[in-house]
Amino acid sequence: MDFLQLVSKRQSVRSYTQEKIAKEKIERCLEAARLAPSACNAQPWHFVVVDDPLLLLEMGKAASDGGMNKFAKEAPVIVAVVLEKMNFVAKIGSLLKNKDYCMLDLGMPVEHFCLQATEEGLGTCILGWFNEKKVTELLHVPKGKRIPLLIVMGYGNDQPRNKVRKSMDEMSSWNAYEHQKK
Repeated sequence: MDFLQLVSKRQSVRSYTQEKIAKEKIERCLEAARLAPSACNAQPWHFVVVDDPLLLLEMGKAASDGGMNKFAKEAPVIVAVVLEKMNFVAKIGSLLKNKDYCMLDLGMPVEHFCLQATEEGLGTCILGWFNEKKVTELLHVPKGKRIPLLIVMGYGNDQPRNKVRKSMDEMSSWNAYEHQKK
């Protein structure tokens, strides 16, 4: 499919079958993430794929912290995205320009991963609300490292939805900032 079709098809999936995902499909998603750009080529990320049934049970509990994301318990795979340190040049640039390049950089491989998953016929949902301390413990992530996001993935049960988005005029302008209100 062409790129705009792929982007249109990708949605947050919140219901999964128990069908096992072929390792090759996950590896292609990881490869898509690996190829993502980053400031000064820092690549400040590490993806931890969880598919072990016992560990998934605990990850599902941690992902549904506070009653949120209960669907994560159904997913056959949960991927933790660990934030790694930026390289020296990216860190200096981030400080000088007062922009968190690390967090900006994290979005690109995560979206690459999710778009490739869509291409593979898989559904994903990116989670920011979860028990990070518990996930860190479960995955033996070293102290001082953060896990800003989880990606829940599997074969979706959800029906495709129409995307509700701002109009082109509301989200963009040419040559000067002009915000159109609804």
